[in-house]
Amino acid sequence: MPAASNKAKKSSSQDNINSKLQLVMKSGKVQLGLKSALKSMRTGKAKLILISANTPPLRKSEIEYYAMLSKTSVHHYQGSNVALGTAAGKLFRVGWVFL
Repeated sequence: MPAASNKAKKSSSQDNINSKLQLVMKSGKVQLGLKSALKSMRTGKAKLILISANTPPLRKSEIEYYAMLSKTSVHHYQGSNVALGTAAGKLFRVGWVFL
């Protein structure tokens, strides 16, 4: 029985992240894509980074390195880039979301 409750917790936390992401997307203070993300981290404008689960390891480590230098928090999204794009309200795949 504990496995079922653990799965329910993961889905509820994922739903919570998705609902908050939709709210932030409505505010318009979001950037998508690697080039603009790295630029915003270098200037210190990024506050939070969401990285999809199927991001290539080299890109993931590059983003985490820039985030460490700019003191930006990183959250690893449990879903794929298709799920992250759907949660962001886009009709295309999204690998990174920067707030």
